[in-house]
Amino acid sequence: MDLFSAVGFNWNRLKTTDVMPTHSIERVTFRFHQMLSVFVWDASVLEGNPFTYPEVKTLLDGITVGGRKISDQEQVLNLAESSKHLLALVKACKFSLNKATFTDLHRLVARNETLDWGHFRGEGKESSYTPDVALGEHGRYTPLPTLAGAPDLNRVFSQGIEELNNQVLHPFEKALAFFLFGALQQFFFDGNKRTSRFMMNGILMSAGIDAISIPAAKVQEFNEKMVRFYLSQDATEMMMFLIDCCDLK
Repeated sequence: MDLFSAVGFNWNRLKTTDVMPTHSIERVTFRFHQMLSVFVWDASVLEGNPFTYPEVKTLLDGITVGGRKISDQEQVLNLAESSKHLLALVKACKFSLNKATFTDLHRLVARNETLDWGHFRGEGKESSYTPDVALGEHGRYTPLPTLAGAPDLNRVFSQGIEELNNQVLHPFEKALAFFLFGALQQFFFDGNKRTSRFMMNGILMSAGIDAISIPAAKVQEFNEKMVRFYLSQDATEMMMFLIDCCDLK
């Protein structure tokens, strides 16, 4: 099957750099650990979470923050636990680009926040509701319908992973493509972009490439470009944006 048909979108493959700084896994995981609070805060801002960076650091130090909703606090803690779990997988060389890792991370990312966390849409108790993605003035993007047992989602996931592994040799390009694959296909009821970014960073760190965090200051730019991606199914602009977010040291 053609790569672009399998993942559901296309991109200019000549613009995705294959010259990225690589390091030891020990180095990239150490950096991720050092910047854990930044990664968690950046991710929470993308979700519209009101926690400030000092509040995130306080919460990760095990101290509760007054005046915040329990749901917002739990989202931050879920992001932190997911980050630590990803870090442990990569350090132990146990990270894999497969469904088991994807759903395992989602189970932590979206715990108590969405329907059937840790399962593809249709594999849990809910088998008829199909969520969509709000695109503001452009309407809504609707993914494949939710069906009992998730036959279509499982087929798309398997075909997408097979073609990414067969046709995208460089882990940097593969990582970015997987993030957008997960975001577009909406395998879960919610938490798709968060979980897919964790998978992206797992691919990167497992190859000795630093993880990517989308800075809180770029949240509007990120959202605008994601809307255009959903509308066009052309990932070139989003991939260039993600490259701009890289630390190339």
